[in-house]
Parts: sequence; C-alpha cells; structure tokens
Amino acid sequence: MKFHYLIFTLLLAFSCETKKENTALNPENWSKRAIKLNASDSLSYGKSYLSIYSQIYSLTEHTKHNLTSMASMRNTSDRDTIYLLRAEYYDTHGKSVRKYFDFPIYLAPMETTEIVIDEIDVSGGTGSNFIFEWKIPDNCPEPLFEGVMTSTMGQQGLSFTTQAKRIE
Repeated sequence: MKFHYLIFTLLLAFSCETKKENTALNPENWSKRAIKLNASDSLSYGKSYLSIYSQIYSLTEHTKHNLTSMASMRNTSDRDTIYLLRAEYYDTHGKSVRKYFDFPIYLAPMETTEIVIDEIDVSGGTGSNFIFEWKIPDNCPEPLFEGVMTSTMGQQGLSFTTQAKRIE
C-alpha cells in the first residue's frame, strides 16, 4: 500500500505543469541575435506593416474571442543574411504596446523566427498590428512577414493568416 502511495505521489509531482517563460518577451532571447551594422554597408532599407488579431468578434460586436497570434519573420533568401532593425506591436488604437527589439538582429539564409502573443494577452485588441523595419543586401529578396492566428475550444478550431504589406 505504501508503494502505491509513493508511486501516486511521484506521478502527481512530475505531472504538474510549470509555468513557461514567454520567450518572445524576453529581451535576452533577441539580444542573442543582435549584430552591429556598419554605416558603410550597402544595404537597402524597408518597412513593413502586418495586421495581427489577438481578438476577433464572435456572434455580435459585444462578444470577443481570444486568439493565439504568431508573427512569423522569414528570410526568403537562400544566399544572404538579412537584418531586422525593429519589431513594434501596436494596439487597435495605434498606441505602442511593446517593442520586441529596437536594434539590428540577423536572420541567416532561409531562417525564420517568431513572435508569439499568448491567447490571454489581449492588449492589442481586435485591430492590433506590427511595424517591422529591415535592411537587406542589394539584389536580395525582401523578408516575408506573416501573421498566423489560432484558437481551439473543445473539438473546434479556428485559424487564419495575414501577410505584411511594404509601406516604405
């Protein structure tokens, strides 16, 4: 009997879920990708706008459904490293919610990195968005920024995507 109690206690202790760190918010994770760019480098500048939805309306304008949102940042070049200079998240009213990074980071050829906005984080609201600033070598394809929004409840799931638009 004591053996069964011991096994049950061990199973209970190891099955408890620990709270995981939101790695997208941790500046140390972005600083690992930091790189210093020289002003003499011949790089082209660009700025992209990406719509993200941390909430959508459900049934009426008075009912909202929370979503997990992912901003996917992709280097589409198979030869060149690209540089992302800033990723800033804005809410429905155009107010800055947070800057994920405001210094150059690199993406190696064909590399992807993501920013994940947890389902419980509704600070962006129904019209949230990102601004990304970037630099690329001459004759390099532009980076691709996509939003992937998902939610599951019971046996039903919801998912959709958005693509960024270059604004500068």
